[in-house]
Amino acid sequence: MRAHNSQPVDRTDDIELLTRALLRDVLGLSQDQVDGFDADTPLFGALPELDSMAVAGLLTEMEDRFDILIEDDDIDGDTFETFGSLVAFARGKVAG
Repeated sequence: MRAHNSQPVDRTDDIELLTRALLRDVLGLSQDQVDGFDADTPLFGALPELDSMAVAGLLTEMEDRFDILIEDDDIDGDTFETFGSLVAFARGKVAG
């Protein structure tokens, strides 16, 4: 498990790795499972672990790990559709 990093996250690879760790830690997924995710891997509706309560936990943890603020209107139906859409969302929030 990675230690919390207070450094700004600005590299594409870091955001993808942190998103994988986030899904692993919050949803209780195996490292092998999250390592197998690609941009088109479906998330919400495909992972039984990712229900509406888990979404709230993921958003809270994203704010902490990425040092961002997520407003209610930042989230739409596409945010958790695929691994790629979640990573893109995180990148967009980190970039400001």
